Amino acid sequence: EVQLVESGGGLVQPGGSLRLSCAASGFTFSSYIMSWVRQAPGKGLEWVSVINSGGGSTRYADSVKGRFTISRDNAKNTLYLQMNSLKPEDTAVYYCAQWDRRYSPPGQGTQVTVSS
Repeated sequence: EVQLVESGGGLVQPGGSLRLSCAASGFTFSSYIMSWVRQAPGKGLEWVSVINSGGGSTRYADSVKGRFTISRDNAKNTLYLQMNSLKPEDTAVYYCAQWDRRYSPPGQGTQVTVSS
């Protein structure tokens, strides 16, 4: 059974930073393209970033490009999202998912709230 457990969210002021983590189990993590998606209050899921299985190729949504960095540690079965220069519009629940299942993330997500 695929298990993905997100952590690292919280309340941060505009301009601040957070680092999200996603612990994976139940599948061969190093073989999968992984992604982060988010859901803002009252809105649908929005794709944020994707990373290939080896970690050498990444892509970002225009809304976060230049501010967020996705990475992974295949030895630790963990996916990361470094978020800098946070804005109020980044407020959302953040989920990690295998790329092919990015719009059906299995975890509970982690809440990120950007507010002064």
